[in-house]
Amino acid sequence: MVVTHGALSPHRQRHALTVGNFDGVHRGHAAMLARVVEKSRALGVPGCVLTFEPHPREFFSPAAAPSRLTRLREKLELFERAGIERTHVARFDAKLAALAPERFIDEVLVAGLGVAWMLVGSDFRFGAKRAGDFAALERAAGQRGFALEAMPEVTERGERVSSSAVRAALAAGDLRRAEQLLGRRYTMSGRVVHGDGLGKPLGFPTANIVLRRRTPMTGIFVVEAELEETQRRLRGAASIGTRPTVREHAQPLLEVHLLDFDGMLYGKHLRVTFLEKLRAEQKFNGLEALRTAIAADVARAREYFAQHG
Repeated sequence: MVVTHGALSPHRQRHALTVGNFDGVHRGHAAMLARVVEKSRALGVPGCVLTFEPHPREFFSPAAAPSRLTRLREKLELFERAGIERTHVARFDAKLAALAPERFIDEVLVAGLGVAWMLVGSDFRFGAKRAGDFAALERAAGQRGFALEAMPEVTERGERVSSSAVRAALAAGDLRRAEQLLGRRYTMSGRVVHGDGLGKPLGFPTANIVLRRRTPMTGIFVVEAELEETQRRLRGAASIGTRPTVREHAQPLLEVHLLDFDGMLYGKHLRVTFLEKLRAEQKFNGLEALRTAIAADVARAREYFAQHG
């Protein structure tokens, strides 16, 4: 898959296109991507996604923005796996936010991405102050020579599949429901960094991944971790949170203790799949109480794997 960033210049190549944030790349998004790939093959043009970084709500109101389900890297990997041939990542900044709907259509969709066919939800909004809507796209399609299609709503057990529904399931610790909405188990990934060095003295060394944005869930989990470099799968227990026993107001961190593993992980990329929630994050009365709790968590993780193979 070709990934492009930044300003768009007039493009001769036409595309079958969809536009959105695609946070989580859930089952509704997967259905959209599948339809884009299907139509791109029928038209003989590349299938393309236009997405934004940061999320527009992070730009307008960082403190109130929803938690991120997927990092950009993960999102791009899922697009490629779906068969998308090109993704353009547009920087969402003041200039793009102020772009009138008509200019967004002309400069971004038509001139920049050469839209031949476009798929969006019927509630899609775009342009300055979200003034553009599906009706505006319909008018433009007739005038500028591209086809437009509305994506039907995707539901799961009577609930609309959405990023908000996935966040709600994860916040409630309902990993099974999140899996149903996503179409796969929930994962996080990132590069392993040096932590405070407390895990090893406690008897439970961890691989640490800094979470730079608010996480959709916290707590202690049974996990599987995959090393990108070797695709080796490892079993473990993980903590997501701010480590209140260790320090106050710390940056959120994903800490993974790998069972029966002894090796150097610093600088390596780790993908963590969440299998079961064990408990909520807690503040303990000192490091010895924390060590006892971690030992119990690890024992429960081992029991999980003994039962599930």
